[in-house]
Amino acid sequence: MRFGISTHLFVGDRLDRDHLVEIAAHGFDAVEVFALRNHFDYRDRRAAVALAEWLDDTRLRLHAMHAPIAGTYANGAWRDGVSLAASDEGRRQAAVDETLAALEVAATVPYQVLVTHCGVPAPYGSPADNHRGSLIRSLEELSPAAQRHGVRLAIEVIPNELSTPSALVDLIESEIDATGLGICMDVGHARLMGDVVDAIEACSGHLIATHLHDNRGRSDDHLVPGKGVIDWDATTLAFQKVGYDGTWLFELAVAAQAKPVLEQAVKARERFESLMKLGDEMMGLDEN
Repeated sequence: MRFGISTHLFVGDRLDRDHLVEIAAHGFDAVEVFALRNHFDYRDRRAAVALAEWLDDTRLRLHAMHAPIAGTYANGAWRDGVSLAASDEGRRQAAVDETLAALEVAATVPYQVLVTHCGVPAPYGSPADNHRGSLIRSLEELSPAAQRHGVRLAIEVIPNELSTPSALVDLIESEIDATGLGICMDVGHARLMGDVVDAIEACSGHLIATHLHDNRGRSDDHLVPGKGVIDWDATTLAFQKVGYDGTWLFELAVAAQAKPVLEQAVKARERFESLMKLGDEMMGLDEN
């Protein structure tokens, strides 16, 4: 059972060793690094070398990277959006190039999963951002590079028509020329789109990554699990029933003071551990 933290929590700052020290000090053993050049400059090999040293110092494992979704994050806003599903060929190719650069980090710091957005979440995206044919071309171009680095592409459940659970399953099971595709179940996004348990069940067999966070049912709050309206008992059991055995990754809101958030995340992690133990016992009884 592996639990990790996304550096989304720190995305307003340049990633440094102290951030990883803080994650490790709270008992987490994995990280997902957000590829954003004013946070972690994935195009600078020196940044990757430094990251490798910090991971070694803190005994953390780099589980995943989140592919670029914007050029920068500043003053609480994402700017210069990046879309692998852009209908404009220049924008689409620029997004592919940025994602390839994030994949290249694996040559210096190996990781298992690259989480990618299929277009732009509603209501921020337009049809020009979310074109299925463009997305397919992008994934087919990225797949060989991902295979070369031993990385799987995890397409994330996000609120748009391309990225509903059923749409992502249809994409993976289509004749797309891209191997090793899986799904990142973003629980907060799934809740905004409908029923979380239904979403998990729909993606059964394809789940390779998680983003765990809560919300109040109206906006993408990225709260610590248990601080919103999501039924985590049912959610955890649903993950267990479909056989998910990967890293449980908290993707929490950007915070000026991370320590209180991490302390809350520790309590949420302990709750998950208890729920999983109970779920194992319940499924064991069902088998008998």
